[in-house]
Amino acid sequence: MSTNSRLDQQIAFIEYIDKLKYITRKTRLFGSGRHENDAEHSWHLAMMALVLKEHSNEQVDLLKVIKMLLIHDIVEINAGDVFLYDTTKNHDNTEEELKAAKEIFGMLPAEQANELINIWLEFEEGETAEARYAHSLDRLEPIMQNASNDGGTWAEFQVPYSTVIHKTQKIEKGSNVLWSYAKDLIDDNHSKGIIPKG
Repeated sequence: MSTNSRLDQQIAFIEYIDKLKYITRKTRLFGSGRHENDAEHSWHLAMMALVLKEHSNEQVDLLKVIKMLLIHDIVEINAGDVFLYDTTKNHDNTEEELKAAKEIFGMLPAEQANELINIWLEFEEGETAEARYAHSLDRLEPIMQNASNDGGTWAEFQVPYSTVIHKTQKIEKGSNVLWSYAKDLIDDNHSKGIIPKG
């Protein structure tokens, strides 16, 4: 056991967030029957941010975007994952998630805790260029997964076209290019009858 209390706090946090690997999402891996976990999702989004940066509508601080994407779902360890298309619980359960953010990031030394809480809040509020770009990627990945899995959660839960558009159109705020690509995927699945009318 270390005698360095700062290091002890950091190690405790690192051990705790391993739980993210056990939070299962509704979406499945590309062309697969296996459900994705939150850690896989966060890693994939961080890689997408790196590769797709040129398609952001605005200049962004890439390191901040990657931080947002790596931490945005950590709160689900305590607050749980809410499916984007859930009809009984609001996906934007910010109050419950803020409590979880303070609990989990609060395990870290104060200045690190404050930085991560503030970055998490910036992502949630979605008002900066970095947050808009990060949100566009967070919405794009499940669209791509669903398209690779014969409609995935759209087909499984019979999510109507209007709901899919309503829930994913925020991609456009971060990237017109990525929204055009995403909408083509959505429209293609709609035209095939995979996404029902409505």
